Amino acid sequence: MKQLALDIGLATGPTLANFFAGPNEAALRHLQLWVGEKPGAARSPVPTYLWGPGGSGKSHLLKAVREALREQGVSSRHGVGWMDAAMLEPPEYNEAWVLVLLDDVHLYTAQQQQAAFNWFVNAQTQQIGVLAAGELPPSELKLREDLRTRLGWGHIFALQVLDESARRAVLRKAADARGVFLSDEVMDFMLTRFSRDLGSLMELLELLDGYALQSKRAITIPLIKAMMDDAP
Repeated sequence: MKQLALDIGLATGPTLANFFAGPNEAALRHLQLWVGEKPGAARSPVPTYLWGPGGSGKSHLLKAVREALREQGVSSRHGVGWMDAAMLEPPEYNEAWVLVLLDDVHLYTAQQQQAAFNWFVNAQTQQIGVLAAGELPPSELKLREDLRTRLGWGHIFALQVLDESARRAVLRKAADARGVFLSDEVMDFMLTRFSRDLGSLMELLELLDGYALQSKRAITIPLIKAMMDDAP
């Protein structure tokens, strides 16, 4: 049976608080300490690089750091430089930025690599941090050498995808926190019929909770099917 993938945005968005670390606790703690400094404080300029397979939480953490800075009063549009592989024409470096975020670096085109290198050099000159992420460790990235070596200069964390037992435990804990009961049958259905990455599963739980409250029904497989049928 074809696996379904959710195609809607997270209601609350990625945050450090809603990142389920599991084996990635060291990376989470590192970023929590970094963004936990007072607004306007001079944070460490030592770059950080996160690497791991898709679904390990790299993009979540980058967006969560951007959100944490926004909550501290830093404009996500003007105060943080962001580049990912979908940004075909990256903007010029902005000296007002307090942080540079580079996502999916393993997919960068030659133009994006040039922009990323320029951002990196300028950020280091201004003593501001660079947080980057890709699917491979720096030594294996197929990027221009000057960018590749800079990505490997500072803190490096290898992220792992949560295994199924961990995903089940996280789902159970999140459901319990909401006062929602998920039977083993429902859990099996969620893990086999929908996108299995944790962010999508948490989003699905939130949608199911809201739909169950609205329809005044318990969360069952028929209720999940009814919700999908009602989806636009």
